[in-house]
Amino acid sequence: MTPAPTPAYRRLSVEERRSQLLEAALSLFAHRAPEEVSLDDVAEAAGVSRPLVYRYFPGGKQQLYEAALRSAADELQQCFDEARVGPLLPRLARALDRYLAFVDQHDAGFSALLQGGSVVETSRTTAIVDGVRRAAAEHILSHLGVTDAGLLLRMTVRMWITAVEAASLIWLDEDKQPPVDELRDWLVEQFVAVLSVTAARDPQTAALVQALAEDV
Repeated sequence: MTPAPTPAYRRLSVEERRSQLLEAALSLFAHRAPEEVSLDDVAEAAGVSRPLVYRYFPGGKQQLYEAALRSAADELQQCFDEARVGPLLPRLARALDRYLAFVDQHDAGFSALLQGGSVVETSRTTAIVDGVRRAAAEHILSHLGVTDAGLLLRMTVRMWITAVEAASLIWLDEDKQPPVDELRDWLVEQFVAVLSVTAARDPQTAALVQALAEDV
């Protein structure tokens, strides 16, 4: 019997190899805090040598972490990219479903993303995380149909996003309790509640609260 031919080795392009290494790093960061992941771990997970990891990330672990952080941030930003179809609150619930699914999937990596670890926090990592928050706020204001949000409304939306982050971290600490659908509904209710508080002081927010009550 003629033996089956050995598949030809395919050299990966620069972008393909970089993506492979980032995917391996993200997979590790999803289950372990950054300080517990070494470059040797990433090399082993990707099936490459440690020098090859350094070739693509000469800055070492910090550079790799920042690149993985950007990749995770891009995915988180997309969580709030919901089509503007139908009532707002169900749209917000669907965005939260994706956000919480990311939190659930990445677990320790999500905690590390927001809380940092022994990996040195820099202005770049801070900017990456803050970019997610700002993008989420812009998406929500867009869904509210607001093009020129006043200070109190902007503060309210960003405060709620911070509350979502904090609740997500506590949810992980509490062994992912309550059930994720209950957490999602509670966060949506909190959004309406904080808007209602601001509405007592801000006519722009008051008009939005009234619109939400009619948007059923």
